[in-house]
Amino acid sequence: MLRWQIGDGSSKMKIGVLAIQGSVKEHINAIKKCNVEAVPVKLPRDLESVNGLIIPGGESTTIGKLMSEYKLDLAIKRRYSEGMPIYGTCAGAILLAKDIVGSKQDKLGLMDISIKRNDYGRQIDSFESEVEIESLGDAPFNGIFIRAPVISALHDGCKVIAEVDNNPVMVEQGGKLLVSTFHPELTNDLRVHKYFLEMVEKSRIF
Repeated sequence: MLRWQIGDGSSKMKIGVLAIQGSVKEHINAIKKCNVEAVPVKLPRDLESVNGLIIPGGESTTIGKLMSEYKLDLAIKRRYSEGMPIYGTCAGAILLAKDIVGSKQDKLGLMDISIKRNDYGRQIDSFESEVEIESLGDAPFNGIFIRAPVISALHDGCKVIAEVDNNPVMVEQGGKLLVSTFHPELTNDLRVHKYFLEMVEKSRIF
């Protein structure tokens, strides 16, 4: 059961949102609504002061290419090795996967999953679905899927948090990595962001 409570803003936690492209502002606003500081991450030095990182939805090929160009990929991997939790939504999930089926694009390759890009179809095939997430309580979460990838395989250490039509749509690994193929930042429901904040709090790197 979710335990994170919105506090009085006194938490020392700071969450970075990779601010290359995609739904950056929406994630920052969601974290701020939880009374936690959120900052854009544009350069490697921006990672030094954050306790957790969100990689937003957008164009995974563009984000991956620019991450590599600005050496953000190396900085993210280093901070992850130091214990920093990372949450990737949609394109962020693609970039975190160790295997992107049929693609050799730039990626972080940290999570033991295989993922297929745009496997539900084109933009017009985007959809919404109620997502049952037991750890978030009894009420279903309104999942917004936009050109969503499909997690086609999971390997050692990965835990499925939620499924839609037998496809994993939210997966956690080792208490440090979280991905969702839907966009919680496009709703007013803060429970998924609070779930990630709990992961960051448990990491004890701040």
